[in-house]
Amino acid sequence: MVYYHLPGLFEFYELYRAFLPLYRSHREYFYDWCEIGSIYGAPQECMWGGGRVGFGDASPREVAALMDEYGISARLTFSNSLLEEKHLSDKKCNKLLDLFERDGAVKNGIIIHSDLLLNYIKERNPAYYFVSSTTKVLTDFYQFVDELNRDDFKFVVPDFRLNKEFDKLDSLTEAQKNKVEFLCNECCWYDCFDRKRCYENVSRKNLDEDCEDHICVAPESMRCYRFSDAMENPGFIGIEDIQNIYVKKGFSHFKIEGRSLGSAIILEFLLYYMTRPEYQLKVREEIYLDSSLDLF
Repeated sequence: MVYYHLPGLFEFYELYRAFLPLYRSHREYFYDWCEIGSIYGAPQECMWGGGRVGFGDASPREVAALMDEYGISARLTFSNSLLEEKHLSDKKCNKLLDLFERDGAVKNGIIIHSDLLLNYIKERNPAYYFVSSTTKVLTDFYQFVDELNRDDFKFVVPDFRLNKEFDKLDSLTEAQKNKVEFLCNECCWYDCFDRKRCYENVSRKNLDEDCEDHICVAPESMRCYRFSDAMENPGFIGIEDIQNIYVKKGFSHFKIEGRSLGSAIILEFLLYYMTRPEYQLKVREEIYLDSSLDLF
C-alpha cells in the first residue's frame, strides 16, 4: 500500500471537506493501492511554521473535527528553523498542540526542523509522532541516513535531489526504508544552491522579523508553479515510478507539496496521484460543481 501525505490542512480545508466524502463514498473512483497517510499544514500567522508562509484561515477546531471524522492523521507543519527559547511560549502554537494531540489509533504528527522545539513538544505533548522536515535540505546521503537512524522521527523527508539515488537508496535497511517519505512534485530548480537560505527567509517572516524577500537564484524564477514543469524536474516521482520502482524497492510514503498553491492545482494532484483515469472527469465535476468552493 502507498500512503500519500497531502498539503493544505488549514489552507485547503474547504477542498478537503468536499473531497473526503467523495473519497469515502466512491472508493472505486480511486486506485486501490493508495491511501491518504496524512494531511499537513499550518494556519496563518503561525510563529512555529516553516517551509511556506501560511495563509490557512480555517478554524482549527473544524479542521481537527474533519480529520477525526475521516480518521486521517493531521500533521502540524512546525518546521521553523530559527526558533529560540523565547518563542516556545507562543500561545497560539501551544493551543494548537493541545487541540490536535491524539492518543488513539490514528495519531497526529508534527513536521519539525528545530531540535529545541522537538524536545519541548516531546515533554509537553508526548502523544505526537515527528517528521523530519525537508527544510533541513538533506542532500548528503550519509547525513540523511544519520537522520533516519534517529529514534525521534517516524518519517524523514530527504531533499528531492536524493529521489533518484537508487544505488544508495537500495543500501537502506527495511526499517530505514519504512521511514523515508519522498517529496514527489517539487518544481524548484534542480541545481539550486540557495534552498536553505530560502527556507530561512520564510522562517524569519513567520517570526515577524523585518526582512527583505528572498531573491530566488533559479534561471526562471519569475515563472509560477506549473505541474507540467514539475513533471520535467529530474527529481519528479510520478505514479508509474511509484508503482514500478519505489514500491518494488520497499518504499511506501510519498509527500505531495503545494501549500502555497491554489485549490485547483491541489485537485490536479489528487486526480493524477490518486484517481483512476476513467473517473477523473467525474471527480473533477463533483468538485468544480460544488458552489461553495472557490478553486482559483
